Amino acid sequence: MSRGRILLVDDDGDLLKAAADWLEVSGFTVSAFPRPEEAYQQVMREDPDVVVTDIRMPGVDGMTLLNSIVRQRSDVPVILMTAHGDVTLAVKAMKQGAEDFIEKPYDADHLLSILDKAVEKRRMKREIGRLQGLVREGGGAEIVGDSPAIRDLRNRVRTLADVDIDVLIIGETGTGKELVARSLHRQSRRSAGPFVAINCAALPESIFESEVFGHAKGAFTGALSDREGKFEHAAGGTVFLDEIESMPLALQAKILRVLQERTIERLGENRLRPVDIRIVAAAKSDLSGEIAAGRFREDLFYRLATVDVRIPPLRNRKEDIGLLFGHFASLAAHRYGRAERSISADLMARLRQEDWRGNVRELKAHAERFALGLNEAFSGDEGPSTGDAASLPEQLAAYEADLIRRAIEESEGNTAKAAARLGIPHRTLNEKIARLGLRQRRTEL
Repeated sequence: MSRGRILLVDDDGDLLKAAADWLEVSGFTVSAFPRPEEAYQQVMREDPDVVVTDIRMPGVDGMTLLNSIVRQRSDVPVILMTAHGDVTLAVKAMKQGAEDFIEKPYDADHLLSILDKAVEKRRMKREIGRLQGLVREGGGAEIVGDSPAIRDLRNRVRTLADVDIDVLIIGETGTGKELVARSLHRQSRRSAGPFVAINCAALPESIFESEVFGHAKGAFTGALSDREGKFEHAAGGTVFLDEIESMPLALQAKILRVLQERTIERLGENRLRPVDIRIVAAAKSDLSGEIAAGRFREDLFYRLATVDVRIPPLRNRKEDIGLLFGHFASLAAHRYGRAERSISADLMARLRQEDWRGNVRELKAHAERFALGLNEAFSGDEGPSTGDAASLPEQLAAYEADLIRRAIEESEGNTAKAAARLGIPHRTLNEKIARLGLRQRRTEL
């Protein structure tokens, strides 16, 4: 697989050929153009992962090419190169939509790092767009992720969906048990019928039977008319019993009877009513501990667990964190009318280091706060601030700080290597770190 499809633009033919050859040897697929007009036409025809262009060119320059691509293909990242060390121009380019900026002569490893990050970001955006399309088509019941564990989960759901059998879903809090249940329902022959969710932990035992099985007129004080319960209401569809481990033992026996006979008896009534439903239950564990403690009926477990679906916790599929975070942040931005915020590689790395004890639910909460600019833990260093309110010296200082921070990160904290990467003396770098307050900031990451 190609490392990425790069469109390279430079009016210097010798440099263009040398760079193209080197990038191809490094694993990229490269299309090289000496004239920006040709490059722009290629961008419109094809779908490159990244455009890398020199700024200073006769006629149409790199800034003009950048602006044209941003207007017509804002999804394609553009990296600008210059031999002039023009930081003011760099800030202007970043404000106008450039993905990054590199000076000639550039460090080869540094350029590869920039390209890899840009390609990853581009592919992630494409995948997020694809997944959001699936979510819209599926009414929101789509399992997001591309890790082997999630691909296996989607395949298992797809296989079981149209087999009309009861299913037990096992997963930690926040892993998406109801999402999986809805996906099972949506892909099944019962999709036209109702999906009725019952939280067994939230429904008091005193009203459970009336709510689930219904009641006859006069069955108890206040029962002024016959009322169908949730099982009858779900006829032709799916009943989702969430947190079934919280169901009292006496009610477990009644649910077992429904599973075995597919009939219910309304409270205060003496006749059986057939119900055409599929039961999907969910538990936080495999229930062995609850069975051993005598809190869950073993026969009900085996009746439910003929087929089970196990959802992996987020810590076991960290490669999905970027897609999930971007997906939830994008949805939140659209829902609240906010512009989508860029997700940096540094932020992505920190997200993957978290434990996420609350799993996808916790990640979603952080993503939504990030989209609104409210997440202090994860919104503090998304690149230089180039807002209109900042003065030019502030913008330059922010850009310089960002370059230094990234160089330190890419050098794994070794400031000597970072100084060499930046092309400045080690002592000068240490002075800049102290002046810009980066040493303290770095310890907080």
